[in-house]
Amino acid sequence: MTIHEQRWNELADVKDELAARNWFPGTSGNVSIKVGKNPLTFYVSASGKDKTKRTPEDFLLVDGEGNAVKQTSLKASAETGIHCEVYRLTDAGCCLHVHTVDNNLISELYGNEGEITFQGQELIKAFGIWEEDGSITVPIVENHADLTKLSKAVADVIKTETKAVLIRNHGITVWGKNAFEAKKHLEAFEFLFSYHIKLQTLSLFSEKINKSFGGVKHGTITIS
Repeated sequence: MTIHEQRWNELADVKDELAARNWFPGTSGNVSIKVGKNPLTFYVSASGKDKTKRTPEDFLLVDGEGNAVKQTSLKASAETGIHCEVYRLTDAGCCLHVHTVDNNLISELYGNEGEITFQGQELIKAFGIWEEDGSITVPIVENHADLTKLSKAVADVIKTETKAVLIRNHGITVWGKNAFEAKKHLEAFEFLFSYHIKLQTLSLFSEKINKSFGGVKHGTITIS
């Protein structure tokens, strides 16, 4: 099996797993995996495809500028430029972009702050953070209609320790050294988002209960 076949199958397997979770509603989202480093080449989602299906036209090979390496009738995802920036600025080997209700809610709730930080949560270990008071921050950028501007906005907030970027009311772009690590990071972030939203909902409910029936205690999360 060639390296191209290996990477194609690896990316297809991840796409199938995420599609089964309904993380690509309405053909949204995109995925990519690095094939070559010098020069950069990577497989990326073809635009407008139903990601719940597996076909030979799910991905196309593009270069570091997002242009197709070979002549093809397929069109690369409109957000391929974001993947280009991730590969340019990090050691990523795989990049995943999904739209979920939870990551959209988090991006809107903390969009004005420009970031959300999680601390004291077990799932932070998924990012290799083992310190007692460890934390991880996810930058949040505005959802620019101009995709060149959006790609630059994402690039501008990527630091050495960054594992993902949220696009406000749009979705999350997350990466890892390979498909396994990228999926692990995505699963951990989605857990943290879901946990926080549920905690906030319970906090509002407990405030109402507190006014009428006394206090209700619950866990806490540190946000900055």
